[in-house]
Amino acid sequence: MRKYWLELLTATALTLAAFGSGTRANAATAEDVNRHYVAMAQAMYGDAYASALTLQSAINAFLAAPSPETLSAARAAWVETRHWYQRTEGFRFGNPAVDDLEGRVNSWPLDEGFIDYIAKVDEEASEENPLYAANVIANKKVRIGNEDVDLTDLTTEKIAALQEADGNEANVAIGYHAIEFLLWGQDLNGTGPGAGNRPYTDYDLKNCTGGNCDRRAAYLKGVTDLLVADSKAMKDIWEPDGKANKDFTALGGREGLGVILTGLGSLSYGELAGERMKLGLILHDPEEEHDCFSDNTQNSHFDDQAGMVEIYTGTVKRLDGTTLEGPGIQELAAAEAPEQGQAMDKLMADTLARMQALKDRAETGKEAYDQMIAAGNSEGNAAVQAAIDALVAQTHGVEALVAAMKLSIKVEGSDSLDDPAKVNTP
Repeated sequence: MRKYWLELLTATALTLAAFGSGTRANAATAEDVNRHYVAMAQAMYGDAYASALTLQSAINAFLAAPSPETLSAARAAWVETRHWYQRTEGFRFGNPAVDDLEGRVNSWPLDEGFIDYIAKVDEEASEENPLYAANVIANKKVRIGNEDVDLTDLTTEKIAALQEADGNEANVAIGYHAIEFLLWGQDLNGTGPGAGNRPYTDYDLKNCTGGNCDRRAAYLKGVTDLLVADSKAMKDIWEPDGKANKDFTALGGREGLGVILTGLGSLSYGELAGERMKLGLILHDPEEEHDCFSDNTQNSHFDDQAGMVEIYTGTVKRLDGTTLEGPGIQELAAAEAPEQGQAMDKLMADTLARMQALKDRAETGKEAYDQMIAAGNSEGNAAVQAAIDALVAQTHGVEALVAAMKLSIKVEGSDSLDDPAKVNTP
C-alpha cells in the first residue's frame, strides 16, 4: 500500500506536466466531471464497505478464539479499513446526505469511560460529561438524563441508541473509534512511545481480565455489525436511486463543481488542518489525535489527503488493484483556469509530501504522531505545522481556483486556525 501512494505522489507531479499548459485537446465538460465524481464516490464507498466486511470477519474470528494472533489480525484489519474509509472524506461537507451518516461512522473524540473501564476517573471531565465513566459494558442499567436505560442485552439497536447519549457529542458509542478503543484500549503513554495495549484476555471467557468479557464481546460484535451496516448505507446513497446521487445530479454542471471543491476546501481547512491537527498541536494533547488508541493518526491524515488527490485528479486506485480513471476537476481547471490549475497541482503534491513526511517519521520508528505534537518537541511540532501550513495553502489554492472558474463555495472554518485565542490552553 505504501508503494502505491508513493507512486501516486509521483503521478501527481507528472499530471502537472501533462495539464500544466492548459492546451489539452477535447477537455472534459462540467457534466463529464460531475458524472465521474459520482462514479468515484460509488467506487470509493464501495471499497470502504468491502473492507469493513473484512474487518467484521477478522473481529468475528477473534471473538470466536481470542488470542494474541487473532487480536493482532483484527487490529490489522481495522487499520486497513481505515485506509479505504479515510480516502472518501473529500466527499463530505458539500453533500449533506454524506454528513448525515458520517457521524455514525467516524465520530471523534470519545470519552472511552462511557463504553468500558478506564484507568482512572477524571473528576473535571466527569463534571463536563455526567456519563464520562458510565461504563455501559459493566452496567446492565445506566441512567441517562431522567431515564434508567435497560442494557441487559447489548443488542445493536441498544448500542446504536447510546450514540451521543444525553445530547453529549463525547458519548461516542459506535463507529471506527469505538471499535478502535475496544481493540487497543486506552493509550496510557501520554506523549511517550507506545499505543493502547488491551490484552486479548479482555475477551477470553475462560481467562477473563477487565471483567464482563461476555458483554465486552457482545458490544464489540454489535458495534462492528453497525459499522458494516452504516458503511453499506454510505455506499448505497451514491447508487443511482440513492439520495446523495440524486441530490448531486440535480444541481447541474457548474453548481456540482462547487460541491466538489467545497468538499476539498472544507476537509483541507476546517476539519483536517484545524480540528484534527492544529487543535492538538496548540494543546499538545495526545487525546486530540485522531486515531489516539492505535497510533494510526499519521496514516489517517495521509489518506485524507491522498483521497483528495484522487477526487481532484479523477484517478482512483481500487481495493481489487484496478484503477478507475476519468475527468476530474484538474482537467477542467487546466482548460478554464490554467494558472490556478497549475498552482493547485503543486499545492496538492506539496501537501501529500508533507503528510508522507509524517508517515515516515512514524514508520521508521522515530516517533508516533502523539509524540510529534508533544510540548517541547520542536522538531516534531514543526513537521506537523508544515503539514498544516500546506493544507491551509491548498485551501487558498481551492479558493483561487473557484474564483477563476467563477464558482461559489463556502469553506468550513476552525477556531484553531481562525481564532486560536478561543482555544483553551493548559
